[in-house]
Amino acid sequence: MLRIGLGAFLMVFLAELGDKTQLAVFSLTTQSRSPWAVLVGAGAGLLLSTALTVGLAFLLRQGIPEAWTRGLHIAAGVVFILAGAWTIWRA
Repeated sequence: MLRIGLGAFLMVFLAELGDKTQLAVFSLTTQSRSPWAVLVGAGAGLLLSTALTVGLAFLLRQGIPEAWTRGLHIAAGVVFILAGAWTIWRA
């Protein structure tokens, strides 16, 4: 369980570095006199969105055969690749 938790931590930590959420938090902090409030609010927002994602994935996993999860992983990968290609094309 610790290994899964550390893996999830590293994946989210690295994925969040330099993304638009981090830039928004940076902007909010520079405009605020209460950086701790920004930290708590942003942390709570990330925690809630992650909790919703984990809950949805758990429910989805209960309702589909385990063999289908490979297909979901492939579909998610294709969506990420297409989103990246679209972003590059629009730049």
